[in-house]
Amino acid sequence: MKWLMLLLAGIFEIVWAVAMKYSNGFSAIIPSIVTVIAYILSAIFLALALKNLPLSVAYIMWVGFGIIGTAILGVLLFSEKLSIMQIISIVIIILGITGLKLFGKN
Repeated sequence: MKWLMLLLAGIFEIVWAVAMKYSNGFSAIIPSIVTVIAYILSAIFLALALKNLPLSVAYIMWVGFGIIGTAILGVLLFSEKLSIMQIISIVIIILGITGLKLFGKN
């Protein structure tokens, strides 16, 4: 359950970041509301995950999910370009998150 809570926190982090981009500096009302709600839900699910996971692991994974998800959606939704070094860096983050999960005690 703790990993599900962390995954949901990461998903909502991605949602609020993308919604914030769509909010146009909080001038578009619906994306602004989605941003705030998703931000709150992300924090709630992270807090629930932290009840049973170490901060050092949970926070790194939460941020990593956000980095990976927003990078992918930035390319898909906003036609952003990633350099080869940026792609390699994202792959390293994925490997780090995988290592934390596979080799952690939790």
